[in-house]
Amino acid sequence: MRRVIVGISGASGIVYGIRTLELLAGVDDVETHLVVTPAARTTLGIETDLTMDDLEALAAVTHSVKNIGASIASGSFRTEGMIVAPCSIKTLSAIANSFAADLLTRAADVVLKERRPLVLMVRETPLHLGHLRLAERVVEMGAVMFPPVPAFYTRPVSLDDIVTHSAARALGHLGVEVDAIDRWTGSPER
Repeated sequence: MRRVIVGISGASGIVYGIRTLELLAGVDDVETHLVVTPAARTTLGIETDLTMDDLEALAAVTHSVKNIGASIASGSFRTEGMIVAPCSIKTLSAIANSFAADLLTRAADVVLKERRPLVLMVRETPLHLGHLRLAERVVEMGAVMFPPVPAFYTRPVSLDDIVTHSAARALGHLGVEVDAIDRWTGSPER
């Protein structure tokens, strides 16, 4: 069984975390480990009609953000890596500065120190120089910056199409392939 950690922070765009969990639920050999920040709990209520129970039901295992003794806080607990969707600038800053003050940032720090993939779906715009320096730092540490920027070659017809494509592409960086997206095969001959 492959294990994937899904962190959800308080940035707008919680639908990316939700869709990530939904896509992973469709992969038979993946066990999801979810950790949600207090700010994400607030965002869930603002941006969706879901409850925390609804969100937690999408994951195989849920961890309290306060439980720094959880399995995902240790490098000896094998995972395929971690995705933070969405990733707030506050969370990006904590990860970039190795400030593991809660389980989400501790798990991200562990993933980096173990040289496993860490995918950060940073949701902020516009970006100032401080944000860019944080991004540079995490990339130098081995993380993948994956802001959820829509691909229009797929000719999306709904917001759901855009969210699904971004989440599926991000999961590919963890070695998890889902059938939910069309892949670019080149432009048609004229």
